[in-house]
Amino acid sequence: MNEAERGQGRRAGDKGRYGRLSRDRVLASALDVVDRDGLSGLSMRKLGAELGVEAMALYRYAPSKDALLDGLVEVFCQELDRNLERTPPPGEEPKDPPAPDWLAQLHHIALTAYGVALLHPNVVPLLATRLLSTPMAQRPLSVLRSDERVLALLHDAGFDDGEVVRIHRAFTAWLLGFLLVELRAMDDQADEPDPTFRLGLHRLPVRELPRLRVTAVGMAVRGGPAELAAGLEALLTVAPSPSRVGTVSGEPG
Repeated sequence: MNEAERGQGRRAGDKGRYGRLSRDRVLASALDVVDRDGLSGLSMRKLGAELGVEAMALYRYAPSKDALLDGLVEVFCQELDRNLERTPPPGEEPKDPPAPDWLAQLHHIALTAYGVALLHPNVVPLLATRLLSTPMAQRPLSVLRSDERVLALLHDAGFDDGEVVRIHRAFTAWLLGFLLVELRAMDDQADEPDPTFRLGLHRLPVRELPRLRVTAVGMAVRGGPAELAAGLEALLTVAPSPSRVGTVSGEPG
């Protein structure tokens, strides 16, 4: 091996300023970069600099940029799973009529996901885009566990397979859609105190977008957990209870 080859081997080494790398460390550092600089700020070169190694050393743990993005969804779901394990749903409070336990648990999952999304808003778009481009069988196990948790909850509540699919789809669509709308970029000049200039409303043509100009300030205010829960309640309380499942498709009860 000549000197150039030896130098290349050293440059591609995976022992950085914090010791030898691991996949978990690479993904955790990628999450830090995205939290700080956004998705556009993530590159193998920047991530290598963050860890004190050459970019080539990272390909052992994330063979492509797509794999790195999938890894960010993975660590998001891992954090969600840890938070759900640490904070089990509270005991059901008396209501009139009493809420079914499966609905209370879906609320708990949704609100916990909202909390994780607030910590990592720049990762939220990946929850949609990576699912669109990654077949189910190729998704990380932690991502699939999120689906498994909801499916098992509904199955154990007594719903049949068709209702499990329908409720899972409604729950997932509302939660993901709410997060994307809640955390979308709105500020044009974040440091501007006047909402008109902060949102850049002076850039919007009055004649073409009159209602948007009037409503934008209200749209920029986050709905928060209360709106997430209210929408979920409205959507899922139309779902039949397990005792009525047999009558949904016209079959006799």
